[in-house]
Amino acid sequence: MTPEALRHLGSADPVMGRLIRRIGPCTLEPDPGRTPCESLVRAVAHQQLHGKAAETILGRFLARFPRRRFPRPEDLLGLADGDMRPFGFSTAKVAALRDTAARSLDGTIPSSRAIRSLSDEEIIGRLCACRGVGRWTVEMLLIFKLGRPDVLPVDDFGVREGFRVTYGHDVQPRPGELLAFGECWRPFRTTAAWYLWRAADAEKERLRRPVP
Repeated sequence: MTPEALRHLGSADPVMGRLIRRIGPCTLEPDPGRTPCESLVRAVAHQQLHGKAAETILGRFLARFPRRRFPRPEDLLGLADGDMRPFGFSTAKVAALRDTAARSLDGTIPSSRAIRSLSDEEIIGRLCACRGVGRWTVEMLLIFKLGRPDVLPVDDFGVREGFRVTYGHDVQPRPGELLAFGECWRPFRTTAAWYLWRAADAEKERLRRPVP
């Protein structure tokens, strides 16, 4: 992320500025090599699971296609539902993944080139038409594939927990409260979200340490 983003966040919000100094440089690196379909498949796999469990399931899935970096939509649709369940996908996720593949082929999910000409809200509107894909899932694509600079995933547990810890609250903010507060972070809300994730990680690590 740009030095301009860090300067703006630190100037607009001194508490965020202190968090930035404590955490250090933002190391968020989007992966533009992923297609929108791949990004959604990965995001769906991670829904309601810890990262390690989701990556284990994805690893089993990818092992089915050893000659490809990532399976194509046609590959996914070529699997029967019964073939996908042993990977660890739930019935609901199998349905969502198959729908994602079908909508990639019919153009509902744009190509990597086409998606870059769409606004954040246009992308959210189109991709949320896919089964099992909500706003949070698309926001992860906007952040981690497209590198959009002004995305604030207010429904994300880690972002809300990071805010609670950083700003000294007893409970997490409601999504609407976080959205309103985050207006001061525009147009660099993605960077703010990244630092709130790191704050949540740091608090989790602190709680793991044994009490002396």
